[in-house]
Amino acid sequence: MKVIQFTIPVNKDKSIHVQEDDLPHFYEHLHRHHEIQITWVISGEGTLVAGNNMQPFSSGDIFILGANQPHLFKSDASYFDKHSKKRIHSLNIFFNHKGFITSLLEFPEMRSIKKFSELCLHGFQASENNAKIIADYMLKVKNNSGGYRLSAFIELLQLMANLKDWKHLNTESFEYAISDSEGLRMNDIYQYTMNNYTENISLEKIAAIAYLTPQSFCRYFKKHTQKTYTSFVNELRINEACKKLTSNDFDCISTIAYQMGFNNVVTFNRVFKSILKKSPREFMKEYAGKIED
Repeated sequence: MKVIQFTIPVNKDKSIHVQEDDLPHFYEHLHRHHEIQITWVISGEGTLVAGNNMQPFSSGDIFILGANQPHLFKSDASYFDKHSKKRIHSLNIFFNHKGFITSLLEFPEMRSIKKFSELCLHGFQASENNAKIIADYMLKVKNNSGGYRLSAFIELLQLMANLKDWKHLNTESFEYAISDSEGLRMNDIYQYTMNNYTENISLEKIAAIAYLTPQSFCRYFKKHTQKTYTSFVNELRINEACKKLTSNDFDCISTIAYQMGFNNVVTFNRVFKSILKKSPREFMKEYAGKIED
């Protein structure tokens, strides 16, 4: 039986660890590490859970994950089909903001980079236009070594510190005070939910997965995510519904509603609008407008 770790050790033989992944799917378990992580999803689609945030990801996206921020990139179900030939490809850069770079950040010229690294705690997503620029600098880091890699890395940090339009992945009030054992328990909760969200998951069932009573589970989940379990399931269902709506691979909206586990289209529309502040039809119209541009 494979042992799952919650706090993952990152290679310490270099100040900057560069990792390129070309795999059948992303590592599917909730985990964290002491390093800040910059991830460029070169190809792949799925759902990102970062702290108490959940959202779809797709090819071209770039994320910054904070130190000790629990996260997982859950590839879409099609990547786990044994007949599928789909693969993911990503480039990741890890660095310890309390390691070698600490002394560098004390230089006056590094003031903006220091401020930016402190803001990275809760995670960021780059805008579509900025992601293309950042990707080029990440390749420069990857393709260099020694002092040239360090120089390229500082250029990358300065670039990111100068860019605007970053999307926060978490609110500043969210804390990552979670033990390894609690992290593993949250992983079990996420794994079961993400694999069974189309079903009617009873509170008794998910509480049993976490080895808690229903009442204790509700308190536990709210404490570690700042949201109710029902809200989490609904966000997951709406995220998956958005992927369906943008794929044009569906008969009608009501079909998607039932596929996502909703009992009727009225409830689906209400939950969709409460989460995204727009109806499914408005969402599709807005998406079509972006494609035309």
